Amino acid sequence: MVAVFKRLGPGLLFAGAAIGVSHLVQSTRAGADFGLGLVWALLLVNLVKYPFFQFGPRYALATGESLLEGYRRMGKGVLIVYYILNLGTMFTIQAAVTSVTAGIAARLLGIESTAKISVVVALFCFAVLWRGKYSWLDKSMKIIVLALSISTIIAVLFALGTKSNLTFTQVLPITSAEWVFLIAFMGWMPGPLDISIWHSLWALEKKKINPKTTLKSSLLDFNIGYGVTLFLGLCFVVLGATVMFDSGVSFSSSGATFAGQLIGLYTSLMGNEWFIIIAIAALTTMISTTLTTLDASPRVMAHTTTLLNGKYAKNQLAWMIILTTGTCLIFLVFAAEMGLLVQIATVLSFLTAPLYATANLVLVTGNHMPAKHRPKKWLRIASVFGILFLIGFSVTYIAVLF
Repeated sequence: MVAVFKRLGPGLLFAGAAIGVSHLVQSTRAGADFGLGLVWALLLVNLVKYPFFQFGPRYALATGESLLEGYRRMGKGVLIVYYILNLGTMFTIQAAVTSVTAGIAARLLGIESTAKISVVVALFCFAVLWRGKYSWLDKSMKIIVLALSISTIIAVLFALGTKSNLTFTQVLPITSAEWVFLIAFMGWMPGPLDISIWHSLWALEKKKINPKTTLKSSLLDFNIGYGVTLFLGLCFVVLGATVMFDSGVSFSSSGATFAGQLIGLYTSLMGNEWFIIIAIAALTTMISTTLTTLDASPRVMAHTTTLLNGKYAKNQLAWMIILTTGTCLIFLVFAAEMGLLVQIATVLSFLTAPLYATANLVLVTGNHMPAKHRPKKWLRIASVFGILFLIGFSVTYIAVLF
């Protein structure tokens, strides 16, 4: 068991990146607004996206190169488009997850949440990654995800004991506002598809640290991380359904404010002695996301720059400094535009999902992929249906949005 735990890494980093705003805010809000009525949506979208996330570590361990090298094989233009898209959204995504983390930290410390606290969180995460690099992130994420899982399960068990009238009746949204929420909920669950690119790079880093890493062990690692992500998504839906559903409280659309309301509502219903448990669950959720995104975005930008230039350039630290600085500037200068920036990033994530899905499928079924490591027929068929679903999903989102 200990040996298996040591081999885990990129899969838990995937969980850390995915279990963030989508879980703490979106999943909890789904439970708060619909009870357990949207469990079908949670299960469906995780099933649809599974192949495309799995193709990241599959391609990396089978070929010895990341998905970015694969995109380069498809044409330099593909890599340039990815570079531009990532450059245009990484600051907003980092600012969004950092602000929610800061809001929870402020609530836990009993101080007012301000832009300055967000800056402190951003600088703290930078210092942690700058000092420890990937090896520290690999080790620490095991502890963070374990703490997150335990504290969340304890909170769920206690919450279930306080409410006996839960119903598993599944529902469909009725109003346009409810449809907008459903689309956003499914779009960000368990995370944007470009996390598969991050995962392919993490898988290769893990291979450097542990040369005994195989495709089989890497896929097991991914499946464990994906399973944890799905399970905790269900847990947060249950938390919202038990504590917030029919509470009569009007919830904020701001992620940081909503997280504070969540913690406050738990305290009022369960007692002050449970404050620390739910606060730790919420804080570890967002710290894991803030750390992994701050590692991943500079990592992919540095790697993409190297591929586009045609020569190796060790500039991940430079990109980390750029991302941290840009994130801090958003808090200090562009805080008023935060809502618009998040909306733009959300739209781009939705619209690019079918593109990433198609590209990943093409790579794992292409000539460069060893035949014995290509996905089985059922997984390829599921991928085609998944791409059609994502295309329909994007079209629906545009129709509802405009």
